[in-house]
Amino acid sequence: MALNPKVFPHGMPVPFLNELFVLANDGVDFEIDNIPSLGVVQAKGIIYLSNIRMVFVAKNPRDNFTAFDIPLLFVYGEILNQPIFSCKNISGYVNPVVVPANENNVIPHSFKILFKECDCENFIPLFFNLIGKVRRRYRRSRAKARVDPLQEAKASVDEMTRYAYVDPNDPTSIFLQQPTPEP
Repeated sequence: MALNPKVFPHGMPVPFLNELFVLANDGVDFEIDNIPSLGVVQAKGIIYLSNIRMVFVAKNPRDNFTAFDIPLLFVYGEILNQPIFSCKNISGYVNPVVVPANENNVIPHSFKILFKECDCENFIPLFFNLIGKVRRRYRRSRAKARVDPLQEAKASVDEMTRYAYVDPNDPTSIFLQQPTPEP
């Protein structure tokens, strides 16, 4: 997890080497806690999902918060909440990627992605599918099975997006090709 990862001037996150963005969902509310010097942060913006991470980019950055990066490997306790009188949301926890040497106990961040202004029917299955694939790939790598994780991740993303159905009323952007940074 990282506070304020690098983003292009138009707001899209700068991809890592061999990172493949699957979709972007505009109109989400995002909440995260235990942010140093900020505490709990709530913002509206766009959530990007890739084969490696989720990146939330705030529409109106404030209080030194413009974006937040959540590696899928460090997410746990994720759950889909479907309240009767409110919007669907995904909540869970993410452990810090880097822990200071003088701290013994790791304080996880709890996060919540609320789909208030948009549809989540494309995001939810891809999110849970990618988290499952990341965990399986990690377990295999720990078991010394030598599989190229980058090739496997690319194949799984290609397979998921090959059969994509797009609802014209849904503001979700599914990336069938990797977006190029705007000048």
